[in-house]
Amino acid sequence: LRAEKKKIIAMNVPLTEEEATKFWPVYDEYALAMAKTNDDFYAIIKEYAANQKTLTDAQAVDMLKRWSAVQVQQAQTRQRFIPIVEKVIPGKKAALFFQVDRRLYALMDLQVASEIPLVYQ
Repeated sequence: LRAEKKKIIAMNVPLTEEEATKFWPVYDEYALAMAKTNDDFYAIIKEYAANQKTLTDAQAVDMLKRWSAVQVQQAQTRQRFIPIVEKVIPGKKAALFFQVDRRLYALMDLQVASEIPLVYQ
């Protein structure tokens, strides 16, 4: 899904040629910033998967705090890019982009969550 994100956005956010010329470089910068936070998230998931059966209470809380911090970073990245996106495409299209983008991230979160076992008791 992550690899297909740009194509899905292009299919769902109708842009004129002029808008597209301005939007896609901004999108690429945004995607790069979001990929960094997602890589941090996946690193936490890999750590959890590797240690799930021996996870201590302290390790579990530490991972939870780091996961929460990643979520905050994602929200801050979106907030930082809202004014940038709305400078290159009209407001409704900017809103549509962020709606589609957020849904795609929700789907990616579901994909990951469905493969992660719950904390071992």
